[in-house]
Amino acid sequence: MISFDLPEKIKQELAMVGYVARDVMRPISRKYDEGEHERPQEYIDMMWPMLKEQNKAQLAKANGNGSAKPEKTGPNWAILRLIVMIEMLSWGDAGIYLCTPNGGLGGAAVEAVATPEQKARFMNRFAEGGPKWGAMAITEPMAGSDNSSMRTTAVLDPETNEWILNGEKVFITNGSLSLKESDGFCVVWATVDSQAGRAGIKSFVVEGRTPGVNIAKQEHKLGIRSSDTVALHFDNVRVPYDNVLGGAEVRKGGEGFKGAMKTFDASRPAVAASAVGIARAALEFARETLASEGVVVDYTKPKHKLTAVERDLIEMEAQYKASWLLTLRATAQMAYGESNRLEASMCKARAGAAVTWITQKAVELLGPLGYSREFLAEKWMRDAKINDIYEGTKQINLLIVARSILGYSRKELS
Repeated sequence: MISFDLPEKIKQELAMVGYVARDVMRPISRKYDEGEHERPQEYIDMMWPMLKEQNKAQLAKANGNGSAKPEKTGPNWAILRLIVMIEMLSWGDAGIYLCTPNGGLGGAAVEAVATPEQKARFMNRFAEGGPKWGAMAITEPMAGSDNSSMRTTAVLDPETNEWILNGEKVFITNGSLSLKESDGFCVVWATVDSQAGRAGIKSFVVEGRTPGVNIAKQEHKLGIRSSDTVALHFDNVRVPYDNVLGGAEVRKGGEGFKGAMKTFDASRPAVAASAVGIARAALEFARETLASEGVVVDYTKPKHKLTAVERDLIEMEAQYKASWLLTLRATAQMAYGESNRLEASMCKARAGAAVTWITQKAVELLGPLGYSREFLAEKWMRDAKINDIYEGTKQINLLIVARSILGYSRKELS
């Protein structure tokens, strides 16, 4: 029998996260939406001690706790814990959630591509000291969704054995937070050989406060406005040789670019979980507000006997639940160490489309008050749209799904 019950320990942790989402994030949600790019320090101060202890425990487990006795094999529950936490924190506020001090997409890239020595070197820092952030810089102004055509370059200086990075990256979540702090880092994707195409793409860890990294601008956005989103310019940035993740060799088959895609396989379920959290917030608020006005769905009636509003609420619930189940499927495959390329794109595409529709429908059903700033419904609608765009647009993810199911290559279906 399939069970969707969470392990008891995760339930207990989720209750604490639920308190943060409800009693810390929701009351300051409007404040940080209006004060775009202002750091939500009260949230950071509350989350960091808990996250630091979790990171410390996970690192101890990964290192074998200093014992020679092998641990029992089984699912990696830390992945499930992360996904359900993201859903809950995004229910609280998706923009503030993105300010959570952790490895972020940079950490995901390290976990996906780095050597064991590099993982220890870059990730151990998140189990000590004060709050710090990781980021990933892959998108470029002229590349759009085609990350394989990036122009940022990395050239090896044989005299100093350092990589020299030049180029520009845009829409980088936690870009300034990760680089302003000396112990933060940003994973920058660049080409070491433009003639090699995708095979020449590598990822480099740029440490915080590295000379030559400049914040070109802070992005002003429709939604997730409290999120630290910037464009970065790299001007002769020198990076130690050993900071190229996974090794500097250029091999046929595009292993470097495959590293980026592997990162997305891990990050897309996280984005889907965030979308589901926003969708749940809008659905619950719309349902409760309408119920206070006497509009309650009678699930015993056939669909043709329900009102239009009741049918809309049922469809909102269906899309929300379908998105969450797909997200849990992709998460479970990660937890068991299985490939989730298809399922990661499926849940990302589905959740992005669902949250956009659900939040728009919530505003519509609530009428003028839904459109006003008195409620958070209009904010959820603005926050929702980015989930349909970043970490691969819906169109790109549907292409990945189609290629996987039909067995087509990128050249055959584009």
